[in-house]
Amino acid sequence: MADTPPVAIDSLDHLVLTVRDIDATIAFYRDWLGMEVVTFGAGRTALAFGPQKINLHVAGNEIQPNAAVATPGSGDLCFLTSTPVADVRARADVLGISIIEAGRRTGALGPIDSVYARDPDGNLVEVSNRLY
Repeated sequence: MADTPPVAIDSLDHLVLTVRDIDATIAFYRDWLGMEVVTFGAGRTALAFGPQKINLHVAGNEIQPNAAVATPGSGDLCFLTSTPVADVRARADVLGISIIEAGRRTGALGPIDSVYARDPDGNLVEVSNRLY
């Protein structure tokens, strides 16, 4: 192994969420967080934001290969936004999305101000402003 250097990762291209109901998941992420619905491949669905996306797999009908234990509700995601957290919270209120916690946390590069909610499958969704 000493002859080969470690791989250097530049960024995240996409991640996959296994969901029970694609339409409910789309509504949550599109209506609250402004993600764009993208259809690709043979009728596959994703949620795009910036240069990344979330591919959606329906539980029991996952695209292969997939996680060894693909389970709805097992995700814990943190999204950064330039929209003030107070406005993120207000939009959640309008949509009937419960904010389950809020406060300062430590992000990958420094302090963040966050709100937390659960998507229709129970995934924990954190939406944050950078404080640095």
